[in-house]
Amino acid sequence: MIRVQEHDFDLNEEYEALMQDDSCSGAVVLFVGRVRDLNQGHQVNQLYLEHYPEMTNKYLAQLEEQALELWPLEKVTIIHRVGPLSLKDQIVMVGVSSVHREAAFEAAQYLMDLLKANAPFWKREVIEGGLNRWVSANHKDQIAAAQWM
Repeated sequence: MIRVQEHDFDLNEEYEALMQDDSCSGAVVLFVGRVRDLNQGHQVNQLYLEHYPEMTNKYLAQLEEQALELWPLEKVTIIHRVGPLSLKDQIVMVGVSSVHREAAFEAAQYLMDLLKANAPFWKREVIEGGLNRWVSANHKDQIAAAQWM
């Protein structure tokens, strides 16, 4: 399941949705990313995320499909928020369920690494002094994504 939305998500509800199927007897891995107050030494006051829905949904669907081909997963959930976000708001959630914990951990890492480095979201930070700056995937994110290629 893929959702790109402005409103927040409830982690408990998302966990329950991953557990609905009785065949999920092994593992559920959840990752939640939040707006942090510092980025590259700058105080972040707010974050704006923009996207082009057709492009974003296509990429996320391909990413989900790849994960399902690579690992024995039962369910995959990717939620990414857009619009204005405040400090400590939830930005992204990746959840996977699998019979095997190794598959669940690896798939969640794969999804987050590629999502962080390649997903077509445009991030603009409002930093100290009211300045705006666009943020792109950093070198560390690109290295993490490259390990899966």
